[in-house]
Amino acid sequence: MTTMYAALLRGVNVGGSRKVPMAELRTLLTGLGLDGVRTHLQSGQAVFAAGHGDEDSLAAEITAAIEAHFGFPVDVIVRDHAYLEAVVDDCPFPADTLEGRQLHVTYLSAPADPARYAGIDPAAYLPEEFRLGDRAVYLYAPDGLGRSKLAEALSRPRLTKGLIATSRNWNTVVKLVELTGA
Repeated sequence: MTTMYAALLRGVNVGGSRKVPMAELRTLLTGLGLDGVRTHLQSGQAVFAAGHGDEDSLAAEITAAIEAHFGFPVDVIVRDHAYLEAVVDDCPFPADTLEGRQLHVTYLSAPADPARYAGIDPAAYLPEEFRLGDRAVYLYAPDGLGRSKLAEALSRPRLTKGLIATSRNWNTVVKLVELTGA
């Protein structure tokens, strides 16, 4: 039985460094025996079907292949369709009333431990807000991610230590559900 997945690459194709051309990524993933490989945008999303492995083993396999092919390490999180759909369904913010640039999900490689985030004073960042989900952090940033002080606080190394964390805007979050559901 095959399962549909999305691979989320962290920190590629931004600022002119760590270039991972999407056509090369599709070829690389197909070479790993993954089926129906498609990419979305240039910012490091690929969807595929796999009849072997699980999220963690596929992420490790893709990470190793990318480093071997491109010559630099790239953190990769792999999530299946059911998980991606649950992230959308469990959104604590009124996504249907917001612009895609106002709502973001940071996917985490492990559960979001509330103790990690206890030192953040939510009132200090209003009207921005965040909520923890299943291996995810939801961020409402009404002025967008680029101007978000809360996003900056949430990405501090002491909060992300030992985790892979990669963020996507809501439009991409929804698109990944659509692409893995096909």
